[in-house]
Amino acid sequence: MEVFKEASRVQAQVIAWKRQGLTVGFVPTMGFLHAGHASLMDVSASRCDKRVVSIFVNPLQFEDAGDLARYPSTPDADAATCADHGTDLLFTPATLYPPGFASTVQVGGLTEGLCGAARPGHFDGVTTVVARLFGIVQPDVAVFGEKDYQQLCVIRRMVQDLALPIEVVGGALVRDADGLALSSRNAHLQPPDRVRATSLHRALFAMAESGEKEVPALLALGESLLDVDRLDYLAVVDANSLEVLHRVEGEARALVAAYVGGTRLIDNVAL
Repeated sequence: MEVFKEASRVQAQVIAWKRQGLTVGFVPTMGFLHAGHASLMDVSASRCDKRVVSIFVNPLQFEDAGDLARYPSTPDADAATCADHGTDLLFTPATLYPPGFASTVQVGGLTEGLCGAARPGHFDGVTTVVARLFGIVQPDVAVFGEKDYQQLCVIRRMVQDLALPIEVVGGALVRDADGLALSSRNAHLQPPDRVRATSLHRALFAMAESGEKEVPALLALGESLLDVDRLDYLAVVDANSLEVLHRVEGEARALVAAYVGGTRLIDNVAL
């Protein structure tokens, strides 16, 4: 596995691969990798000849400087995980934005509710960094986890709207043995909070398994099972447009964001 810090070297290698007729898969990450990230690498490996992973903690998507400063870094373990899961090129830039960088990529509509309402500017940071990474890596396939379901929808919309020749693939959400959705933020949970955090997925699965179609009744069921300190949202939305539903009739998704202790967690299930 090659490890490059310079965007120019990444581009040169990808161009060389494509001249050989090889396809390129890409998994962008912020490091502190876990089994959920590894599963995305496995999806990329199954679809493409060459695989690229990036590790870059993007300051544009953090509205809280303290949250950015606390983001954990485990570079040696991350590199080992990438190598173990078939990565050909690991891109670890110290910075991704050149001097004078002044461009922003913004996706309207999909970013206004859910996490977009709770975290102003977050998705502008996500789409800007992903667009720049796409320009550097030029992948044929990019894999994003379904755990960040709104982010997946936003990236798909950006690719469609900008006519980027990239297939965006959603990787299935991966859960720990206790059912908690895998996330780098789980490391901040104290043991009692970890137990309470499992109420997120229990509430969502109860909603999914109830057979109920009326959304007010679904939300009441879910809220009755949550054991959290602050609820950002519990919502039932169209699986593609993310529009809030009043009744489940087609593809739908139940999503939750809540604070347990001082840690903000998200989860979702298909309905």
